[in-house]
Amino acid sequence: MKKSIAALAAATLLTGMLLLPAGASAESEAAEPLLDENGNQVEINVYNWGEYISTGEDGSLDVNAEFTRRTGIKVNYTTFETNESLYAKLKSSGESYDVIIPSDYMIARMIEEDMLAPLDFSNIPNFDKIADRFKEDCEYDPGNQYSVPYTYGQVGILYNDEMVTETVDSWDILWDEKYEGQILMFSNWRDAFGIAQKRLGYSFNSTNMDEWNAAADSLREQKPLVQAYVMDQIFDKMGGGEAALAPYYAGDALTIHSNNEHIQFAVPKEGTNLFVDAMCIPKNCNNKEAAEAYINFMCETDVATDNIEYISYASPQEEAAAAHAEYLREEYGDWAVDIIYPSTSGENDEVFLNLPEDVNTQVENIWIEIQGSGGGVIYIVLTVVILVVLAGGIVFFRVRKHMREKEL
Repeated sequence: MKKSIAALAAATLLTGMLLLPAGASAESEAAEPLLDENGNQVEINVYNWGEYISTGEDGSLDVNAEFTRRTGIKVNYTTFETNESLYAKLKSSGESYDVIIPSDYMIARMIEEDMLAPLDFSNIPNFDKIADRFKEDCEYDPGNQYSVPYTYGQVGILYNDEMVTETVDSWDILWDEKYEGQILMFSNWRDAFGIAQKRLGYSFNSTNMDEWNAAADSLREQKPLVQAYVMDQIFDKMGGGEAALAPYYAGDALTIHSNNEHIQFAVPKEGTNLFVDAMCIPKNCNNKEAAEAYINFMCETDVATDNIEYISYASPQEEAAAAHAEYLREEYGDWAVDIIYPSTSGENDEVFLNLPEDVNTQVENIWIEIQGSGGGVIYIVLTVVILVVLAGGIVFFRVRKHMREKEL
């Protein structure tokens, strides 16, 4: 983009400037910085999950750098670990984000609380490349007004086949005392409770607090067996052979398997969570048209394909999904395609829906209590170490004091 054109943005960010033109491809000349009315480079703040975008490592496409190269818009990129931490950040801080990528149920909650801006789809023509099944009967965003799907997938159990030799087909194995200290668990309450609920035969979306309390009791029972409650830490722990079992997302299972061939993935017979993560714009964003340009860019076939091959999740962009499935088949085999793009779902599989506010509040408080209560191998070991150090310190100072008194 020429500086003379960028100067036209002094009054407003013109839609035609922000939409990627047909010639703005990987081969096109880099755009000059897009300037605002004060002569500063236009910037957007993007808030996404960790380990969830192609970064240029291992010869991959650096997605954010490529967006800047094509448009002249700078990307400030930060990450969160859970939907709940994203929600809390947007609710409690004064920070402004232009693009966020929450999961389905959290999008529904944010829509209900008037936290998201309706999208102008004239600025997002690549929305047409999203498969129709993600637009029809969309429970979390009826009418597709506030979101554009980014990825989708399913939750299952990661296991190390050198440490676990039995068949993994049930959530029960995460409660098996034989694996005490070798089990990892989700650190976010919705996924953790979801596993306990399915194990007990309940719906993820129950509004019956007796069922939530039963699931809580199950999680309390499990806690002494758990090595750690994790999110992104799972890459090092499972990849490095530090744990035997962990529930996690299918896309990340493939990434971890790439680093450790002994990591396998299984979907439990009791049912699992099917999820969609989607790109949204918070209501208090600073640069809505630039944010819509970013969302449109992420749906470009070349960008979506390169990005999805790096992060290994399933793509809702039809052309990217077809290319990705072929890549998985050639790189890993049909088993990888079945994990990332399962042809069928189990009768007990569910999506998370937004829960009533009173249920959200009660369950969040229960989870805080579970996380804060005793139990857990790591917690116990650390507690013992601290007590030993304190006791040693007390003895040392008492002996030292006694010796000084004798000298006097």
